[in-house]
Amino acid sequence: MARSPSNEEVIAMVRSLLTVRSVNEGDGFIWFAVDDREIEAPFVRLTRMLDGTDVVCRVESADGQLGIFAHRVEHKKEGFFFTSPWVPRALFAVVVSFVMVDGYVRTEQANEIVGIGDPLASAAAYTLALLGILGTHELGHLAASWHHRLRTTWPYFIPGLPVIGIPTFGAFIQSRGVTVNRRILFDVAIGGPVAGLAVTAVVVVVGASTAPVLTVEEADALELSEWSLGEPLLMRAAIGAFGGAGEGTTILLTPMLFAAWIGFFITFLNMLPAWQLDGGHMARVLLGRKWHRYATYGSIALLALLNQWAMAILIIVLSTRSPGAEPLDDVTPLTASRKAAFAAMAALAFLCAPLPPAQLDAVLGLLGA
Repeated sequence: MARSPSNEEVIAMVRSLLTVRSVNEGDGFIWFAVDDREIEAPFVRLTRMLDGTDVVCRVESADGQLGIFAHRVEHKKEGFFFTSPWVPRALFAVVVSFVMVDGYVRTEQANEIVGIGDPLASAAAYTLALLGILGTHELGHLAASWHHRLRTTWPYFIPGLPVIGIPTFGAFIQSRGVTVNRRILFDVAIGGPVAGLAVTAVVVVVGASTAPVLTVEEADALELSEWSLGEPLLMRAAIGAFGGAGEGTTILLTPMLFAAWIGFFITFLNMLPAWQLDGGHMARVLLGRKWHRYATYGSIALLALLNQWAMAILIIVLSTRSPGAEPLDDVTPLTASRKAAFAAMAALAFLCAPLPPAQLDAVLGLLGA
């Protein structure tokens, strides 16, 4: 049960950290007018002091005047899904088994065309690669959360559709605290894609360097179906570096390359400035509530153009239920370095986008490749 400090205790906390000009107490709230201009650090300390209580504070700005609005909230008890230590473990076990089965079947299918190795060993390598990408992505979020002393759950891996689709739909962590300010929300959001993309880069190099290269005539004779889910520019570059994208040649999509494709797709998807995706959190703190909503609409349209209709519909449904995170300090601006990091990740997201063949060829034509 959350501790409930008295109004006098809350007032004393705020006065110990900030220069308070006046205090106005009302029914269930306290308003503090403050003279401080640099409010980020003391407000972070204030939220930590109030962590575990029924009091929540927000930074408000009216007519250029900063203030702290404190009010009491009723904490809802978390359900079994987020309190049992066995749920994330069970989900992880299910995902590992799904990925192993998926890798085994894909290896057997590839071996019917050209031998790529023992199905069990290949499935194990595929599982290590794919879960390494997803796990590192979540560890990036966790590392940023720990750095800012935020409480979170362990990762919850989401089972997918092995063999007929993708064996996992990624993972997520659940915050167990408040979203303090824009900078912390940004850091936690960007930590995942940066870490996951770094591992994806390693996986795509391994996959591209070990995948069999076939001539177009060999591929036609074997009646290989064309990859229809789109190809990221970074994946095409890696394949081209190992001779798999030259004129008259094609490359066999091995399980390792498929793991890299999933890694690129998850990075692209998470960096969309939509809803509560990682890119959505970054767009929310950089662009504000109104433009974040427009960015969500634009992301849905982009997914439709890329024929990713399932993800477009999913974001439409989820964004109507929960539009985005609301930092308690929505006043402190982002630093220039964070804005530059957002621009860099947006460019990388484009390079990770699963472009259909026509769009991919058009982009490569513009780049002179």
